[in-house]
Amino acid sequence: MDFRLTDDQRALRQGVRELLEGRFGPDALRAAVHRAEREGEGVLDRELWRELGAAGFFALRLPEADGGVGQGLPEAVLAFEEAGRVLLPGPLIATHLAAGAVAGAAGGETVVTSVDVDGGLVEWLDEADVVRGDAAGAEPLASVDPLTPLHRLPAPAAGGPRSGAPRTPRPPDALLASLLTAAEQLGSAARTCETAVQHARTRQQFGRPIGAFQAVQHLCAGMFVRVEVARAAVYAASVTADPADIAAARLLADEAAVRGARDCLQVHGGMGFTWESDVHLHLKRAWIRTHRAGGSTRSEEELAEELAAGTA
Repeated sequence: MDFRLTDDQRALRQGVRELLEGRFGPDALRAAVHRAEREGEGVLDRELWRELGAAGFFALRLPEADGGVGQGLPEAVLAFEEAGRVLLPGPLIATHLAAGAVAGAAGGETVVTSVDVDGGLVEWLDEADVVRGDAAGAEPLASVDPLTPLHRLPAPAAGGPRSGAPRTPRPPDALLASLLTAAEQLGSAARTCETAVQHARTRQQFGRPIGAFQAVQHLCAGMFVRVEVARAAVYAASVTADPADIAAARLLADEAAVRGARDCLQVHGGMGFTWESDVHLHLKRAWIRTHRAGGSTRSEEELAEELAAGTA
């Protein structure tokens, strides 16, 4: 099976990258963070949301006969990978999955969020026009990421199955949410890897670029390997759409994003831990994503069940 990107897929990725970096570059990211600090919580940019809708971001997988772009899951993964690179905020996945089912979602006129029963959380609840699922009784939760406001579900809704009880397969939307989350994690991991390498090439100590030192080389090499392994797994899962492939891709992407951001902080040294550096924003978003759509725990359990079934 050939997982290499086609010319059309490369063009799509490049187009989405240019749109997002032009509309939500580093300055816009910082402005959004400062605005969230002033107002106490993330505030969604409705104009940007409509621009995404007009560009077909939310309707990417919707059939052309229904007003969509008519692309497939691999193309959606490429788009969400680019969203992860720039830390684009908002309930992107929930709105994308609602295209065609919720009026206005495909065009970006309606902001949709969903109740993540597996994780016990709801993102962007106050900003959403439509909430898919029962969010009754959800309470605000302090979020480590200034651009991802959270609500926590009451304990009965957030609880998983009892120990020893059979686990029911996840519905298709939950699997897709996990895969698209992995795509965002992949994009973030790639960006922090690039940031670390660029800093290692330009920052000098003892008259040499710090990238000349073996310890820094090992950090950057490890980041690159994790990114490329995760990329192969995420792209493959987007083609097969197999639950076990999605679970494996999610685990690898979560690790690449979290460990990559941590290693990028180390490469930057003391300045990496300052508020002025964007690296900490990638780490915080990566932490938040690890709890979405069941998180690593659900993926580990699904992959273990698949492996056990295969050896039975």
